[in-house]
Amino acid sequence: MTNSDTTTDTTTTRRAALGGAVALAAAGLAAGIPAGTAHAGTRADSAGRPAGGPRIGVLLYDGFSLLDPTGPVEVLSRLPGADVTMIAERRGPVRTDTGHTAVVADRSFAETGELDVVLVPGAGNRGTIAAMENPAILRFLRRAHRRTRFTTSVCTGSLVLGAAGLLGTRATTYWASKDYLEATFGVTYVPERYVHDGKVITAAGVSAGIDMSLYLAALLTDEPTARAVQLAVEYDPQPPYDSGNAAEASPELKELALRLLAESQE
Repeated sequence: MTNSDTTTDTTTTRRAALGGAVALAAAGLAAGIPAGTAHAGTRADSAGRPAGGPRIGVLLYDGFSLLDPTGPVEVLSRLPGADVTMIAERRGPVRTDTGHTAVVADRSFAETGELDVVLVPGAGNRGTIAAMENPAILRFLRRAHRRTRFTTSVCTGSLVLGAAGLLGTRATTYWASKDYLEATFGVTYVPERYVHDGKVITAAGVSAGIDMSLYLAALLTDEPTARAVQLAVEYDPQPPYDSGNAAEASPELKELALRLLAESQE
């Protein structure tokens, strides 16, 4: 037997073992669920699959921060019947702030119908300012907001919502942008992971978008579903360092953090 044959056999064995484990887990879960039962709060089609789930549009624009949209999408795309779409001014790849990665927008603004949820990611200074000054983005957000159940943002995406005139009286944003948020839009900055004000939900910096999306998941479905999604993606953060809270960080650490961000961006 050749090395190639051995590798192929090993790969096949591993796939079979993994597939068997997944099948056993699914069977164990299904044992407690009556056949044909659809998720509470959703409609079901003739095959018993959830239908009519939330329509979620995630805005992409040049220079966005990668985790801002993709963290929430990992959560929200697991909701029963959810239709999650990446949207930009034009279809195609949209580059992140570092320039190393791109995410594909499947629809343009013109191709996007009514949405239940719109999510606006943040970016570095270049991307955020450009988005705030882009009339097409602001028009799209105002149009979408008229019909959404929830209009949401992550990080400096709240500044883009502010530029569109969509913020209420309370919001959060990236810690280094809090003074700008208050001075420019007359909004009270709240130092929380996410803030719900009317139908607008804003999240703090980058990773806070995952927290916000789990909260949003419960609003769109129910708490058991949100808890199950959290377990499904094994979101149980236990970082090696206790340095993620700007209120407790030293001036030197803040300076280094901002310098690293600036140096990593195009």
